[in-house]
Amino acid sequence: MTAELLNGRELSDELKEEMKHEVETLKQQNIHPHLTVILVGDNPASKSYVKGKEKACDFTGISSNLIELPESVSEQELLQVIEGQNNDKGVHGILVQLPLPDHIDEQKVIHAISPLKDVDGFHPVNIGKLVNGEETFLPCTPYGILTMLESKNIKIEGKRAVIIGRSNIVGKPMGLLLLERNATVTYCHSRTQNLRELALEADILVVAMGREHAVDGSYVKEGAVVIDVGINRMDNGKLTGDVEFESAKEKASYITPVPRGVGPMTITMLLKNTIKAAKGLSEK
Repeated sequence: MTAELLNGRELSDELKEEMKHEVETLKQQNIHPHLTVILVGDNPASKSYVKGKEKACDFTGISSNLIELPESVSEQELLQVIEGQNNDKGVHGILVQLPLPDHIDEQKVIHAISPLKDVDGFHPVNIGKLVNGEETFLPCTPYGILTMLESKNIKIEGKRAVIIGRSNIVGKPMGLLLLERNATVTYCHSRTQNLRELALEADILVVAMGREHAVDGSYVKEGAVVIDVGINRMDNGKLTGDVEFESAKEKASYITPVPRGVGPMTITMLLKNTIKAAKGLSEK
């Protein structure tokens, strides 16, 4: 068996075309979706991500602005900037690009963003709604993965899902989304014993460890769906995932490549959340 690719780039392009038309319709109703991105410091990876978000906004017709702050900005100054965006009725989504410098408390910053404008889906109010199964902004990477699974009509109900990684951004919310759709979910992490044995039970295996090629084909059950969330730069400069692709694709039924897998979908779901925020705030 050689796995079918879950190509996030192709699906992202399709969804952005749909959103482009939706934004045009909203503008005719005098609703102009707007995203503010706040970037602290000169992290090259963060700058690259932000550029990708700006480009995607331009394509779909969502207006956006970038607020760049120096690495030395104080926590209080950053919180004041966020408060200004919270109070600006023309702003529907606020995204603070992570990671932040060590002297700034990330959680305090996330808490400061209005839950109504939290298009990253990280605010405790929105995470609480996710846990309760209520309508909310879903964290973008898990939302993108779910959308990829649904695009191929991959059955989730009754399936065994194993999540390797327990971050607040990917691992934890991913498990909650799959649980909500009636999968049986197992969380694994750096201290999990018998990791390979647990991974081999997975019908859906989501790997978000942040370690190059931490999982290979020996972790993959025949016919499993493999979602690789990792982005690592190899010594030769090329990007690769947390999954050793060549061995895993021989066992899996579906697999995401790196790049062109989960990454493009993350930005796309950010746009989807921004449109959702614009529609929600316009009703208030």
